[in-house]
Amino acid sequence: MEILEAFDVTECANSAAQLAGVDPKTVRRYVAARDSGAPVTGPGRRPRIIDPYLPKIEEWVDHSSGKARADVLHERLVGLGFTGTERTTRRAVAAAKAAWRAGNARTYRPWITEPGLWLQFDWGEGPKVPGPDGRARGTLLFCAWLAWSRYRVVIPTWDQTLPTLVACLDATFRTIGGVPSYVLTDNARTVTIDHVAGVPVRHPDLVTVARHYGTTVHTCVPYDPQSKGGTEATVKIAKADLVPTQANLGEQYASFEELRAACEAFMAKVNGRKHRESARVPELALTQERARLHTLPTSPHTMALGVTRVVNTDQTVRFGSVRYSTPPGLVGAEVWVRVVGTEVVIVADTTTLPVVPAWAGGVAGLIEAARHITSTPGSPRIEPSHYPDHPQEVDGTPRPPRPRARTEAEAAFLALGEGARAWLVEASAAGTVRIRAKMADAVQLAALVGTERVDAALGVAAAAGRFAEADLASILDHLAAGTTSVDLVIADETATTQPGTNGWAGFTTGGTR
Repeated sequence: MEILEAFDVTECANSAAQLAGVDPKTVRRYVAARDSGAPVTGPGRRPRIIDPYLPKIEEWVDHSSGKARADVLHERLVGLGFTGTERTTRRAVAAAKAAWRAGNARTYRPWITEPGLWLQFDWGEGPKVPGPDGRARGTLLFCAWLAWSRYRVVIPTWDQTLPTLVACLDATFRTIGGVPSYVLTDNARTVTIDHVAGVPVRHPDLVTVARHYGTTVHTCVPYDPQSKGGTEATVKIAKADLVPTQANLGEQYASFEELRAACEAFMAKVNGRKHRESARVPELALTQERARLHTLPTSPHTMALGVTRVVNTDQTVRFGSVRYSTPPGLVGAEVWVRVVGTEVVIVADTTTLPVVPAWAGGVAGLIEAARHITSTPGSPRIEPSHYPDHPQEVDGTPRPPRPRARTEAEAAFLALGEGARAWLVEASAAGTVRIRAKMADAVQLAALVGTERVDAALGVAAAAGRFAEADLASILDHLAAGTTSVDLVIADETATTQPGTNGWAGFTTGGTR
């Protein structure tokens, strides 16, 4: 029978103790606890030596905003006459801090977003890739997040200067197809140049850029990333997928273009799947939000991108009396050139080009086309990869010519395959006579024995330097016998069957005349 129920029936501690099988003092303690409103069950709290000092501890903890150290408070308590151990003080201070945090915890109001209203962006540290000088250098990831549709844009850059920021914002606006009413970011020097009485002072150039696009730039509270948590999550997810780590087993990037392609693939992945919070696919939600975005200006803002230059027919621009090369597809186009540290940056507007180049990764807008180490007059900076069809290799050696058919007979011969192309190049370099007749014979042989066999025989002939009249037929018979070209003998001056004079070396000059 329950103790309290027995007391309610008998109204006597001794009688209730007999019914419940406990001591009368236990009955009196349970009844007193119930009458005072304290918990009936559980262990009771005994008086402690630090109880008289608890109000002072709570005062110190509240004055320090929950940051006071327990060892410092223990020394002060000893000065007030406390004789307990430091362990007792630490327990009391920990309980006082927990109570203070419970009463002063920061709360967040859910952010109810509206279509076309907010865009957030931030910067994250990217992977290391080979730079213009060939050495590995760090990159940065520009991460933007459209608040309502949860659409994300990630653009790799070499720096986060104001011109680079303008180029990234322009590319982001053109990717989402419009301009939101507000842009939210942190207080970087490219955005906020000072704080006066807690009021951020905007960078005047950025204000001009914002007016050009018809938006307003806002910044979060300094040292308070919670006020722009959406883009913080975007940076975190982008770094987890794009930066090679032991967790994602990613490989290092061979070039900046490869990193740009990886960012495009990341955007396609995250924007094409359902978002956990909004339960919408960002790509589909963007089509709805795009109707609420402001119209994008036809021309980008170029105030902070540098000076303009026109790309010459040799794919170079002249800046500071030095020629700098540009990638293919920019001849005759107007680009912007500026100096960043010890590098020259060339920015192009792909929207003005007839066709978006492959190196741009499909990005329409301002995009960095090339980056070179600054040079002096007389020492141009030419990147070999900008000239993929140049007749010289990177080390200066000549490239083999590329056969191009100009007649029907030449087209029929080159259609045999790569072996025919190699045979034509090698035979021409060796000064072979009657090349056109031998090409016609090869086409006739292909019609009789098959194109693949003749093309393979031509490849062997090109490798061995066999360009005589009957060499092609002989090689065809050799291959038809089932033999391979592993032990290929190349005809040259060191492999000849002509008898020499080495046998006379043992004879002496002395003897009879």
